This record gives sequence, C-alpha cells and structure tokens, in this order.
Amino acid sequence: MNKTIRNRAFSGTVLALAVSTVLTACGGEGGASSDAKTAKDAPSATSATSAASAAVKDPLVATFEGGLYVLDGESLKLAKTIELPGFNRVNPAGDNSHVIVSTDAGFRVLDAAEQRYTDITYEGTKPGHVVRHAGRTVLFTDGTGEVNVFDPADLADGTKPEGRTYTSAEPHHGVAIELSNGELLSTLGTEEKRTGALVLDKDNKETKRNENCPGVHGEAAAQGEAVAVGCEDGVLIYKGGKFTKVDAPDDYGRIGNQAGSDASPILLGDYKTDPDAELERPTRISLIDTETAKLRLVDLGTSYSFRSLGRGPHGEALVLGTNGTLHVIDPKTGKVEKKIPVVDKWQEPLDWQQARPTLFVRDHTAYVSEPGKRKLHAVDIESGEKVTSVTLPKSTNELSGIVTGH
Repeated sequence: MNKTIRNRAFSGTVLALAVSTVLTACGGEGGASSDAKTAKDAPSATSATSAASAAVKDPLVATFEGGLYVLDGESLKLAKTIELPGFNRVNPAGDNSHVIVSTDAGFRVLDAAEQRYTDITYEGTKPGHVVRHAGRTVLFTDGTGEVNVFDPADLADGTKPEGRTYTSAEPHHGVAIELSNGELLSTLGTEEKRTGALVLDKDNKETKRNENCPGVHGEAAAQGEAVAVGCEDGVLIYKGGKFTKVDAPDDYGRIGNQAGSDASPILLGDYKTDPDAELERPTRISLIDTETAKLRLVDLGTSYSFRSLGRGPHGEALVLGTNGTLHVIDPKTGKVEKKIPVVDKWQEPLDWQQARPTLFVRDHTAYVSEPGKRKLHAVDIESGEKVTSVTLPKSTNELSGIVTGH
C-alpha cells in the first residue's frame, strides 16, 4: 500500500463525511436504508477468543451467519471473531471506537477498537435505523416507536449516555434525526401505514408536521442541513423550518434509500416504479437537489441494491452496480465520471436478509464485500485503485465501521 493511501486510511476517522444510512440498510451508513424486519434469533454474544487483544485502528465490522468479524481498517486483517447467533446489523456509532449492533432484543454497543461488547444496550423489539447528524446519534426502535438520542462521545466511559427520548404515537418502521438547533424530525405511521413526518422542539413539543409522504422511509442530510425522507411518490425535504415536497415524475416513484453529504446540496436516492414487484431491480437512481427542490433520474444501465449507495469525500455519488462496477457520479450533472471494476457480476437476492456485495465508504476509501468469494476489497475512490483485498473464513453480509463526525 503506498504512503498516500495509508495516510488517507489513517485520517479517515477524523475527516469522514456523513453518510446518513439505515443503515442504514434500515440503518445509517453511509446513508443507505431498506424496508426490513429485524433479527429473529435471540442474541447471545461471546468472544471466539478469550485472550486480550490489541486495539484495532480504524476498525471495520462485518457480519456473517453466526457472528461478527472485526477487521483492521488499513490492512483488512482479521483481528477478532465475535460469536453472535441470528441475523444482526451494524452501523457506526459516531465516534472513533464504537459501532451499534442491532439484534433481536435491541441495540447493543460494541467497542470495535477493543473488540468487545460494552454494557450499553437499548432494549426493544425490531431495532431499526441508526442516524448520525450534528454530533448526535439517534436510534429508532420499530417495535416500540421509541427514539433515543445521545452524544456518541459519551460512550467512551462504557456506561449508557444520558440522552433525549421520545416515543412515537404508534410503533412503526420509522426513522428520526436531531438537527443542530435541537429540533427532532421523526416519521409518522402505524404498523400498517406510514404517512409523513413531524418536527419537535427541544422540549419534545410538536411544532410542524407533513403527512404528504406515503410510505415514508429512510432519511439523509445534505449540505445546509436540508433533511429528506423518502416517499412512494418522491421525497419530503425539511429545511429552514419548512417542509417541501419534491414529486417523482411517475405516479409511483418510490425513493426509500438515500445517501447525503455535507459537501453537496444534492442527495442520492434509489428509484422504483413497480408497486407490485416481488423485488424490483431498478437501473435508475435519483439525484435530489435540496436547493432547487428538483429531482433528476440517471439510468446507470445496471441494477443495484439497497446496500449499494454511498458518498465520496467531495460529495461524489457512489453506486455499486450488479455489473460489479463502482460508479462515481457527479451529483450536479448526473454524469458517470468513473467506473471502477471491483467484484464479479452479481444479482440481488429476493430475501433482503441474504448476503450480497455491500458498499461502505469512509473518507477516500470504498470498502466492498464480495460474499460469493468470501472477499473484502478496499478501493481508493480518487485513483480507482484496488488497494487491498482479503479472503475471510466465511461469507459476510453487512459491512460497517467506525465513522466520526455526523
């Protein structure tokens, strides 16, 4: 690995830009989200190795059937295997050490740098989106409608942070984000129907709401603190104390997964037009300008999945296609400026919990998993060079890591 790439990898925890996503599929990665029912198996976490381990620099965390891999962010060397039954999800906690692990019983906090669980848990069924913004981390528990907000810096002492809480009127598959002025935007809905979003002041008093967003799902924040949630007919933007609806060009034009960047006023989203599809494999992505409230569609000529969206260090829109290529897109023009071959061709599985190549972005590096070969790749976004590749003991599913900032 050349010196420049090493320096970029090392500085990732300091210079990382926000990639708001469900994860989120259904959690905040670098801003990617997906409709999801969470883990079914009860968590029972034990370490596969009992000896004390040296701290891992800029750790990555990948899930596999039966546990988690903790990897060195530069070399991709496997540092530790942690056993954890069931289907589990991972998202950055927002500091330089921790990630949030979603299990069937709730959110658990893993000290990825030290490769061990803390005693911090947020119990509740169907833990969903994890969102980082403005120095706050927000957890939304679908099964209870509970929202927990905390400063990720407060995780350092290993005890549960004192933070803000809010409970939705009814449980639903939702998401929430706290803005820099203390406003909390949270989705509206029930288990059967989701309709829009409301805004609360610092005292959790409702100040605004908009229910013109059927099927509301996912969120992302753009430059200028414009926040958008996806709808089945476009997106709903909240900026400067006002809601603005951006309509899709189709009657049914669902944008359920988005990725934002502090370096760009334009959001990256998916785009689906078939409400009856068992699984739609779209080839078009959406670019939503939060300054002009206009939406542009770009056909990539290849499909992608909910784990394919990310943002580069300069606001580049990144999409991992099923043709195995990482597309680097200028969000202003919609032009695909670079195509970086990373993995073999693949097809999105029907079951959303099944493994597929996954994109996780941190600073100048795009990390891409290749479950079919048990591989993980690190790609320099600017040079297009595949810097490092490793083969892991088992195929991985979700991929995340520590990311500082919002």
